[in-house]
Amino acid sequence: MKDYNKNILPQSSQGLPQGAQTIANFAVKYFILNFKIKKMKKNIIFLFLVFSIMANANVRMPLLFSDGMVLQRNKPIPVWGWADPGEKVEIHFNKQTKTVQTDKNGKWTVSLNPEKAGGPFELNITGKNKITIKDVLVGEVWICSGQSNMEFQVFKTVNAEKEINDSNYPMIRHFGVAQDLSGSPKNDLKQGKWEITSKETVGNFTAVGYYFAKKLYAELKIPIGIINTSWGGTNVETWTSREAFQKSDEFKAIIADVPVLNMDSISKLYAAKMKERVERIQGTEVTTTNENTFKDPAFNDKSWGELNTPGLWENQPLGDLDGVVWMRKTITLSAEDIKNKAVISLAKIDDEDITYVNGIEVGTNKAWDARRVYEIPANVLKEGINVIAIRIVDNSGGGGIYGEKEDLKLTVGSKIIPLDGNWKFKVIVVKTALSPNSYPSLLYNAMINPLVPYAFEGVLWYQGEANVTRASQYKKAFPLMITDWRTKWNQGNFPFYFVQLATFNEFGGNSQKGSRWAELREAQTETLKLPNTGMAVTTDIGNAKDIHPTNKQDVGLRLAAIALNNVYGKKQVFSGPMYKSMETKGNEIVLTFDHTGSGLTASDHSENVKGFEIAGADKVFHPAKAIIQNNKIIVSAPEVPNPVSVHYGWADDDTEINLFNKEKFPASPFRTDNWEMITVNEKYKVSK
Repeated sequence: MKDYNKNILPQSSQGLPQGAQTIANFAVKYFILNFKIKKMKKNIIFLFLVFSIMANANVRMPLLFSDGMVLQRNKPIPVWGWADPGEKVEIHFNKQTKTVQTDKNGKWTVSLNPEKAGGPFELNITGKNKITIKDVLVGEVWICSGQSNMEFQVFKTVNAEKEINDSNYPMIRHFGVAQDLSGSPKNDLKQGKWEITSKETVGNFTAVGYYFAKKLYAELKIPIGIINTSWGGTNVETWTSREAFQKSDEFKAIIADVPVLNMDSISKLYAAKMKERVERIQGTEVTTTNENTFKDPAFNDKSWGELNTPGLWENQPLGDLDGVVWMRKTITLSAEDIKNKAVISLAKIDDEDITYVNGIEVGTNKAWDARRVYEIPANVLKEGINVIAIRIVDNSGGGGIYGEKEDLKLTVGSKIIPLDGNWKFKVIVVKTALSPNSYPSLLYNAMINPLVPYAFEGVLWYQGEANVTRASQYKKAFPLMITDWRTKWNQGNFPFYFVQLATFNEFGGNSQKGSRWAELREAQTETLKLPNTGMAVTTDIGNAKDIHPTNKQDVGLRLAAIALNNVYGKKQVFSGPMYKSMETKGNEIVLTFDHTGSGLTASDHSENVKGFEIAGADKVFHPAKAIIQNNKIIVSAPEVPNPVSVHYGWADDDTEINLFNKEKFPASPFRTDNWEMITVNEKYKVSK
């Protein structure tokens, strides 16, 4: 009995506040008085309950408030947390001390006075317990958000090894927000921590955010904090709050039909609706029955649906799907063909594949962005009918066979047999797990709301690829999200700088058949109408065959140029030429621009500028001659004697365009007309 009294319970109560010690002592007496072997289990449970109650009474802080954090300088500093209802909490930072009482829900918030850049300091929070947060710096804080090109880490960038070796910047701190979903706004993050920049840590930082921070630190020589809250493949609607949609004429009817549910209920509803939709599209049941026969050449796939390949199925009627899909292609070979060495190339497959030819496995890969090139063993190919069958597992984001059609082929000897076009498909598994795009606001609730009202200077945003099929509506959806964040934080029209999409030849779009990517870039440009926004143009540093260009250094530097000019008083040219106006003179159109810097130029210093097209009233565009004259662009084409409109860089792949200012900032693509575009009727839809 004495052993229990002396060795267990008093040690458990050491270091507790006086009130808590009293409870602990009571618990000791209760335990001793009631100690009986047959009641041991009941008493131990009681003790655990007592100490659980004491633990829950402790002051608790959001994950953002942790060792190594960076606080925003020169602004009021919100600090908040949780404790018992009505509990007094004292906050001490540098030379400031503030006291606050928690509300009926146990939430407390206090605003520290603005501080100058400096540190390290300690932040102490005292209630019934005391929390000490160490190594706190005060400087500039920027939130970095968006999809995969913001998520893209330093170790993947061009010259990554050199960048990682040059990373001894202890004044630059990175907070990585763990990816999470929620059907309602959360108070705290799932996970996350502040990390000091070093060789060991920097590789996993957001590359765009880090290169931005590195430039700011070089210029300002004060602490820089970047909060990285991003998720690849996500649309803008998932980053926007439900309240914003409810107040929007464009979206309020949509959001009214979306139930407010917990995540389990949402997942079940989503899985049921997805399965129902897929079965309607493919005309057969979603089931794994007889799956083992799908690789066999004798299997009859006439009842299966068809997908145009290469092409992600998200961009086709099958739509947003994560799961398991079989795809099959039948080809005919001659006796001469099968005598030669055979190699099958399947472009890229997102995410995983097992590939069979005539029932024989020829290759497998789990890298979503790797080219599939598999050698076919001898005697596998047959004269006449041959069947390629691929089992594809898509875990998240895009899915299917994608890439260049030239990379989708069978090579037999020197003969190339194209494999692009229609492939048969059958979905056999629909993943029940939600994706961030399954419903609106899922990422706002889990990865943005817990950050409010943390003080910061501005936001960097790189997103839009997931919205290109609804580019026209992005003109409303993107400004809605920006305004929503500004409303939630209540810190005024803070700087919001974003990256215009780089070239990517997803659909082969152009002026003749329309370009979704050009329309999305236009929507981004129009968002500059919002106050205190800025856009980094990246037409010259993209990759037509890779949606994730690796030159993130220049992206960060261009965003930093905007911030240094607009926020930090370091006046400089920070933008490339932006279309301003046009004037028709005979068979020519004269274009004027803002942000010309010290003058317009072509990147190759030639007289003719590439990427311009001109059209008359028939709306048929022709390649145009474009010359620089008196800091204006003169555009004409012999096929268009009476010009009406000009396009510049109006294509998914705008690699060719070369208009810059002399400070080497590229011009943003544009059009001078307001003719109806191909995404005008594409609207956001939600599973109900």
